[in-house]
Amino acid sequence: MRHSPPSWTTEDMPSLKGRLAVVTGATSGIGYVTARELARAGAEVVVTGRDAGRARRATEDMAREVPGARVRPDLLDLADLASVTGFAHRVEHGGRPVDLLVNNAGVMGIRHRATTREGFELTVGTNHLGHFALTGRLLPHLLAAPAPRVVTVSAAISRSAIAELSDLQSTRKYRPLNAYAKSKLANVLFALELQRRADAAGVPLTSAAVHPGFSATGLQRHASRPVRALARLLPGHFVGQSVASAALPTLYAATAEDVAPGGFYGPTGRFETRGAPGPVDLPTPAADAGLAARLWRTSESLTHVRYRWPEAVP
Repeated sequence: MRHSPPSWTTEDMPSLKGRLAVVTGATSGIGYVTARELARAGAEVVVTGRDAGRARRATEDMAREVPGARVRPDLLDLADLASVTGFAHRVEHGGRPVDLLVNNAGVMGIRHRATTREGFELTVGTNHLGHFALTGRLLPHLLAAPAPRVVTVSAAISRSAIAELSDLQSTRKYRPLNAYAKSKLANVLFALELQRRADAAGVPLTSAAVHPGFSATGLQRHASRPVRALARLLPGHFVGQSVASAALPTLYAATAEDVAPGGFYGPTGRFETRGAPGPVDLPTPAADAGLAARLWRTSESLTHVRYRWPEAVP
């Protein structure tokens, strides 16, 4: 039987003084709260966004909310691999290890099939392939930290029957929710395969996946009008929760001492839509190590990013 703190909150976070964290999609919603609370705990936080102005304003807001917060903005567009590479080079020039990477940014509900700069379907390209490339580019800086963590934000829809990868980029048929579901399953498969490869290389990296439950955030801005209306109604009522509460699984996976390598964390309350963060069941396909390995190889082929471990892994 799984156990977790019955009412874990940000008050339970340890001191992160001296640590460097990178949070993608940190200009609003769960990403913003995640970056702010990491800074409140003492971390230096790189607040990334695909709009430089919004990233700058987000850090200004955080500094007002958390006096003394060490936050700095940086441009990162996960739908453009050149932007990913440029961001990684700036981190390298900073000369510091990255203690924590939070792969949070995402898009959903894109009504018509669109593509990234490289021609990937936009939802999978941003939510999975962009983060795959980013983590690979930052891997040397993560491995330079004493106990690095990578937290990848998925969603409960990763357990849905429509979350299947037979048509990863929706070239045969595009449906917005299906594209989102497969990207979120890919997030979990990636997090688990990253842990397998870290273990095989003998490095002390912890990779975990999370889902935030349900909360109305900027993620729904591309969705249909009924979905957006429902998102506004639900938080605080039958199943929803505040954005601050929805960020707790991410913060738990990023900082709690008892986080298991390769774990999956989410709200433990009603239907996993709200409640204290803790371990939750993986999507059934996530147990398929072969599927994860194939997705990894496909991701390498598409992004041209290969992870460089201290020792080679298959």
